[in-house]
Amino acid sequence: GATKDMGKMLGGDEEKDPDAAKKEEERQEALRQEEEERKAKYAKMEAEREVMRQGIRDKYGIKKKEEKEAEAQAALEANAEGSLTRPKKAIPPGCGDEEEEEEESILDTVIKYLPGPLQDMFKK
Repeated sequence: GATKDMGKMLGGDEEKDPDAAKKEEERQEALRQEEEERKAKYAKMEAEREVMRQGIRDKYGIKKKEEKEAEAQAALEANAEGSLTRPKKAIPPGCGDEEEEEEESILDTVIKYLPGPLQDMFKK
């Protein structure tokens, strides 16, 4: 009987368990279920902590980090309104059209001052 065990240790034929696949699937399902329970537990704990944090914030008038950043950004934008170094804003609609009209009127003005034969060439 000892040689049979030695053969298994050396990578010989092993006895196949017919229910091995079923057991492995059950084990994987149990692991998934435990992971979901763990996540739910920590989500519940974090929600309780957030309620407590919000109570403290309300009591002492403290603002969240995101709220502070939003207010700071709004203050910077308000201060930068009259500044020469403020960030450039997008061109409002319709502004680009005016430039084209100005270019056409400038071209027309230049053509007016050209001699007659040159005016005819540019008009064509």
